[in-house]
Amino acid sequence: MEIQLQKIKIENANVELFIKREDLIHPLISGNKFRKLKYNLIQAQKENKSTLLTFGGAFSNNVLAVASAGYENNFKTIGIIRGEELATTAEVNPTLQKAQSLGMQFKFISRAAYRNKNNSEFLKDLEKEFGNFYLLPEGGTNDLAILGCEEILTNEYKKFTHVCCSVGTGGTIAGIINSSFNDQQIIGFPSLKGDFISKEISNFTKKKNWSIDSDYHFGGYGKVSDNLIRFINDFHQVHQIPLDPIYTGKMMFGIFDLIKKDYFEKGSKILAIHTGGLQGIKGMNILLKKQNKETIYI
Repeated sequence: MEIQLQKIKIENANVELFIKREDLIHPLISGNKFRKLKYNLIQAQKENKSTLLTFGGAFSNNVLAVASAGYENNFKTIGIIRGEELATTAEVNPTLQKAQSLGMQFKFISRAAYRNKNNSEFLKDLEKEFGNFYLLPEGGTNDLAILGCEEILTNEYKKFTHVCCSVGTGGTIAGIINSSFNDQQIIGFPSLKGDFISKEISNFTKKKNWSIDSDYHFGGYGKVSDNLIRFINDFHQVHQIPLDPIYTGKMMFGIFDLIKKDYFEKGSKILAIHTGGLQGIKGMNILLKKQNKETIYI
């Protein structure tokens, strides 16, 4: 496991910004997915489960991470994929193609059926079809996942006044909040529209030293703009750090914008968590090419 802490040079800024390269933990089970799976894999082994089942969309980081973790730890893996139409394009989808090469079995279901992913009857039907399995929810967030994410912050990072994290299902930031120091401010940058995420995070933490900044989702999950793509490519060129367009790109764009707006007090030390997700760039580039737009450097 190789994790680097890199300083980001910002011209004419009165604050310091560092990025924790959680994306370097593992080539396929990167960043927060590695953290979320750590204790779940241990639990699955304790329960003598031989199969992992999870949910995800076309370019899901979670689906690929589970496939890779299963391959490396001798689990069968099943991915319940949102969108029946993807069954005919899986062979040209880089995420699903790689997951399949690692042994994952797919079941493609309609978006309407996918909404039942937390329904007990729906899960019972899946057990009838696939046998006894260890369930990993969409995005991988559960109590054990949060326990793993609590290990992202250690005493080494006590010096930082602010810790920033992209937000999907809320599990990663909940773990970071739980292990944060009381005088630190934790800021989440959600990739989805809507105010529901604060309630989800509150279910996993009792601390109050956090906030959600919803100004940088760029229209919602999977939505990007030309401005965001240019920022990601410029950031990669200047700092030699790749960002994904769904999570970390939006977070870093938000941090830079807040610094320009003097949101942070002079002398603040900001830590940004790079949660990985870089495998999704290939899928996004396919969509961008179809729209004749600038693609993301890999």
